[in-house]
Amino acid sequence: MTMTFAKITGTGSFVPERVLTNEDLSRMLGEDINEFVSQVVGIRERHVCADNESTADLATAAALNALNAAGVRPEELDLIILATDTPEYLSPATSVVVQHRLGATNAGTFDLNCACAGFVTALDTASKYIIADPAYKSVLVIGAYAMSKYLDWTQKRTATIFADGAGAVVLQADAEGPGFLASKLVADGSYHDRMGIYAGGTFMPITEDVLREGEWTKVRFAKKYPPEVNLEGWPAIVHEVLQKADLQLDDVALFLFTQVNLSTIKAVMKGLDLPMTRTHTVMEKWGYTGSACIPMVLDDAVRAGKLERGQVVVMCASGGGLNMACAAFRW
Repeated sequence: MTMTFAKITGTGSFVPERVLTNEDLSRMLGEDINEFVSQVVGIRERHVCADNESTADLATAAALNALNAAGVRPEELDLIILATDTPEYLSPATSVVVQHRLGATNAGTFDLNCACAGFVTALDTASKYIIADPAYKSVLVIGAYAMSKYLDWTQKRTATIFADGAGAVVLQADAEGPGFLASKLVADGSYHDRMGIYAGGTFMPITEDVLREGEWTKVRFAKKYPPEVNLEGWPAIVHEVLQKADLQLDDVALFLFTQVNLSTIKAVMKGLDLPMTRTHTVMEKWGYTGSACIPMVLDDAVRAGKLERGQVVVMCASGGGLNMACAAFRW
């Protein structure tokens, strides 16, 4: 029996036109936030949706860019998996809206939500569809994020970080050599009440009182996350994935991490004894785009020439929940 491999054949990203700089936010918040946000967090500006833009708009645009890069027509897709925690609707799924807009008439679809770990989890899922079932030859995986719709613009902790955007990859079946190498998913539900949008589901349905209060209809850091969640969690899951793939750190050309905090990425790379040239960041120009940041930083790295055929890339993402996901691919 011939082994089927899942290979990334195209990447794409998209950001809305509107830009908010740190200077803009300083004026909005009534205090200078630029030094901390630019130097520690690493964000200088971010893109946010216009009033008439939403998650499906961002996802569709990024998807088209990825399809064009892969040379794949929408009708050739067998499956669309969309990772987001800022969906177009509570129901139906955002992926089916994107399928309709693309004209991907032969594709099944589903959404996946594990916060900012969503895209890497979806990439892992898509790879295994291709490996396990010969009916899946071309799969579109999208990470999309429109968190500006849920921001309290008077709250410094969230208004300075979150931004909007989308990224996508096309995965295709290939009989020659591995693309997908190994992966690992980690969760710790004891952190589920630390950060999120807690109104609008069955736990706290939208009522007049909930709307009037306005607290839980916006994204909130309800409790503090300990910094070691990422500082210790990212290296641990990376080492486990490399062990599964029978690889060493030196075998990896590029490490891509959730774009939430530049200082954290620097500390993790230092702890791995790796130079910053072995990673790539986009938060300085695009802010923190949650479930979209990994495909966006991957696309940006590809366009910058940081990956060559045959090289290994490791993608590591974490998000509220707590969910964490890591995957290694040969380019």
